[in-house]
Amino acid sequence: MDNNGVGSWLQRRRHKSGSKAALISGTSTLGYEELAERADRLANALRGRGVVKGDRVAYLGENHPSFVETFFACGLLGAIFVPLNTRLAPPELQFQLEDSGARLLVNAGALEPSASAAVEGTGVTHRLVMAADGGTEPSGGTSPAAVVPCEVAPYEEALQAGAPDHPDVPVGHDDGAMILYTSGTTGKPKGALLTHGNITWNCINTIVDMDLNRNDVALMISPLFHVASLDMGLLPMLLKGATVVLEAKFDPARVLELVEQHKVTTLNGVPTTFQLLCEHPGWEGADLSSLDKITCGGSAIPRRVLDAYEDRGIGFTSCYGMTETAPGVTMLPVARSREKAGSAGLPHFFTDVRIADPMGGAVAPGEVGEIQISGPNVIKEYWNRPEATAASYADGAWFRSGDMGYRDGEGFLFVSDRLKDMIISGGENIYPAEVEAVIAEHSAVGSVAVIGVPDDKWGEVPQAIVTLREGESLTEEQLRSFLDGRLARYKIPKSLVVVAEMPRTASGKIRKMELRKQL
Repeated sequence: MDNNGVGSWLQRRRHKSGSKAALISGTSTLGYEELAERADRLANALRGRGVVKGDRVAYLGENHPSFVETFFACGLLGAIFVPLNTRLAPPELQFQLEDSGARLLVNAGALEPSASAAVEGTGVTHRLVMAADGGTEPSGGTSPAAVVPCEVAPYEEALQAGAPDHPDVPVGHDDGAMILYTSGTTGKPKGALLTHGNITWNCINTIVDMDLNRNDVALMISPLFHVASLDMGLLPMLLKGATVVLEAKFDPARVLELVEQHKVTTLNGVPTTFQLLCEHPGWEGADLSSLDKITCGGSAIPRRVLDAYEDRGIGFTSCYGMTETAPGVTMLPVARSREKAGSAGLPHFFTDVRIADPMGGAVAPGEVGEIQISGPNVIKEYWNRPEATAASYADGAWFRSGDMGYRDGEGFLFVSDRLKDMIISGGENIYPAEVEAVIAEHSAVGSVAVIGVPDDKWGEVPQAIVTLREGESLTEEQLRSFLDGRLARYKIPKSLVVVAEMPRTASGKIRKMELRKQL
């Protein structure tokens, strides 16, 4: 095959696994052979709509087989897949479509209002729309909202009309495979360009360090548009020839039911996920005997949650990573979870980690410095952001995480603080600068700072601190109403504090550390 990228995986796997279940979604099951044929058909349908190597194809929808089909169809053509967060507001989606230069959008019928609004003013020329639950797919037509004509067609109809022939476009490991958007300190989201090699090596790291095998069954309860769910959950399982159960929404009772029904062995999530599961009334009576690989990322696992799972004989594997590392950096072995409590673990097999001082020099074990990462899973660039790319690497090879930490004498990583002010709420990354920029548009706001505050359920949630313009007032309800529709709801601050003035540095920057101490 000329295609050496991720697009070739299903073609290679169909010969080894045949009708073995690849995806289970609701009451339907797709074997590897059928999934490969559907990806081929969709790839040809996309090519018939003008998609060629290097073009960007976006996807907006919950966990569903069509997500997987679209990802692999892009890989077959050498096109670049752009998964969009379903929780974003239309203006946020619009920015990512425009910035990526996507020419085609696949979207769920249930998200049609957001999709049709988001393509306005972008270069999207085609949309494939899936049927809404319990409904029918839309008939073909043209969306008048976009600056350029945007043809709309039913997803399944387009797929079935695609030829079953297997496309074999030359694709290498250095070619771009996927753009995932992540915000920085400027507040403007930037696209991390993951190559076919980045994804492949991350999957190999995951298979090696988690000891995955073809008999594993993974239940995907976290959204696939998140890099951890996609690149450490779904894709390693399909590369290995295992089975993946897709769930569109997280519901504790449903998860417990599915684990027992499908003999699920692998479950990925964030601390909030596992807390809600073990606190559910059905926890004690659920048959969880098949579970043997629990992977948790996003933040530290509360001791009470760890105890609840270990009491059932289930151990945790803690992980640390980021979008730019596709995402795996370190993993804590289950056998050391108690002994190394609080640690993010050891570097993945083909990934290196160092702790650097401000001058880029190495620090001694136990000393805090910036966590820097190198390896074939680390991106080489941000999409159309050369300055951000240049600023993100030390010595041209080490990615600067912006996180502070240290390694103990055995090489175990401990994350101590964040250079960046990112808030992690229930596994979702929230970047204060992005939220602050929108709040600052409110006519009553003089200045604003957004920080994370502890929350029993979500780990932390955003809090807005503002000064008001003279004669103005602002309530929490008024602020939430203003932000509704401008920001994804998980980004909207859960509380508001009005202060007389902000503590600032000599250069005028707000001292967030001092604000945290004051509040």
